[in-house]
Amino acid sequence: MNPTKAMEPLASQNVPYEQFDVVIVGAGISGVGAGHHLVHECPGTTFVMLEMQDSFGGTWLTHRYPGVRSDSDLFTFGYRFKPWTGAPLASREEILRYMGEVIEDDRLDAHIRYRHNILSANWSSENNRWTLQVLRPDGSELTVSAKFLWMCQGYYRHSEGYLPAWEGLETYEGRLVHPQTWSDDIELKDKNVVVIGSGATAATLIPAIADECRHVTMLQRSPGYYRTGRNVNELADMLRALQVDEKWIHEIVRRKVLHDQHLMAKRSFSEPEQLRSELLAGVSAHLGADHELEPHFAPTYRPWSQRILFVPDGDLFRTIRSGKASVETDEIVRFTPSGPLLRSGKQISADIAIAATGFNLSVMGDIAFTLDGKPLDFADTVTYRGMMFTGVPNLVWVFGYFRASWTMRADLVSDFVCRLLRHMKETGAARVTPSLRIEDHGMQLSPWINPDNFNPGYLNRSMHLLPKCGDRAPWQNNQDYWTEKDEFASIDFTERALVYGGPNVVQSDTTPVSLREKKTNYAVPITASQD
Repeated sequence: MNPTKAMEPLASQNVPYEQFDVVIVGAGISGVGAGHHLVHECPGTTFVMLEMQDSFGGTWLTHRYPGVRSDSDLFTFGYRFKPWTGAPLASREEILRYMGEVIEDDRLDAHIRYRHNILSANWSSENNRWTLQVLRPDGSELTVSAKFLWMCQGYYRHSEGYLPAWEGLETYEGRLVHPQTWSDDIELKDKNVVVIGSGATAATLIPAIADECRHVTMLQRSPGYYRTGRNVNELADMLRALQVDEKWIHEIVRRKVLHDQHLMAKRSFSEPEQLRSELLAGVSAHLGADHELEPHFAPTYRPWSQRILFVPDGDLFRTIRSGKASVETDEIVRFTPSGPLLRSGKQISADIAIAATGFNLSVMGDIAFTLDGKPLDFADTVTYRGMMFTGVPNLVWVFGYFRASWTMRADLVSDFVCRLLRHMKETGAARVTPSLRIEDHGMQLSPWINPDNFNPGYLNRSMHLLPKCGDRAPWQNNQDYWTEKDEFASIDFTERALVYGGPNVVQSDTTPVSLREKKTNYAVPITASQD
């Protein structure tokens, strides 16, 4: 589709200007899915997808470290509308190929602009439009105007990973690497390597490099939970043997996986000790009798307070059992020239230190947002169902699930956005703004995610930057696919929490609710620990 072009005052400054119905921010798993939904559910809608990286893929383009693969099954991490036909856990290359097929099938390449970095976004109540200042690949600027802004950029900063401020790091004589910025010149052969972390990156990376290295040490502050099993789906294989259509297989297996995930999530609350015992037994079976679970593989927290990692064929534990890798559970006091010095007094000597220490959370892509020229701090807003925000018109943010695949929520949000856009077109509304109802003023507010429910480090470090949740619907981010799949489909667009405006609609006050000015009492502290 060719966007409508117009001339505004900026044109006199030789800044090109383009306008669209919708701007999608990001060409990762969420953005590509959003493009598909617009093409099929809102035909005729003009849109552009602005991506700051060199190509599509998002996290799957950013991460290039050895062995990188999904930690969610592709029957649920894959799109609802496109059957997955491979093994449940997929490599980076397989996922990029899958996304590329969606782009080709829907001809989305005509809508994507790569290496386009959004510097700022301003909402104009007079024009009922967002105006974006965009930096193009050649260093010049472009002004893009849109009726609706669809934030699909994810939740972490792609340019750099999180690195703790370790004392003495400047004295380390080895090479420090973060997996998020892995480069081809990293030489691992016959090197002693320490991988700092116990999350999905460490669990994937260590088996992939162990054969090449002299030795790998996995250094963790505390252990995590793991599930083990074969990287196959027996139900999918059986249905294929029966020559069932792939679309049916995808849907049936998807529902079965979601059913099993739901049961595990429920058991993490109702039977935490039994679930814990089962998970540890799976690890023990791969480690063998010579390896004790304490202290390296027995977490003290409830299962599902952080992600439970699936280790296909127990490859991480088989690597440890073979002696090619070992585990240390301790804290780093400081770095010395040879490597990390631990609180126990033990010195780890390493030629290469790989800091698999997580992400830096990025709220709304680090874009400078303003409303009618006034700076917008999303931490001063209350979320509408975890995807829109009080006082912020015509904007939706895709934030996926922790206990189910990210894409499950991306699909639900896409359905919501397309239904909303059609409703606004039918009613002549130019803007929609989530706004607290009379009965909502004074309600208790809590963080974006309740830390007692889910508390990974990247969220704990940055919770104070995120929007708040209320104590009632629709002001919550409940992270529950099994509830939202029904609730989202039945959202009433005439509910009082959604305030519409425009030339053909009664005007409404869309001033954002300022939590600091209202001095609201919080149900739990909103500033999380920085540890």
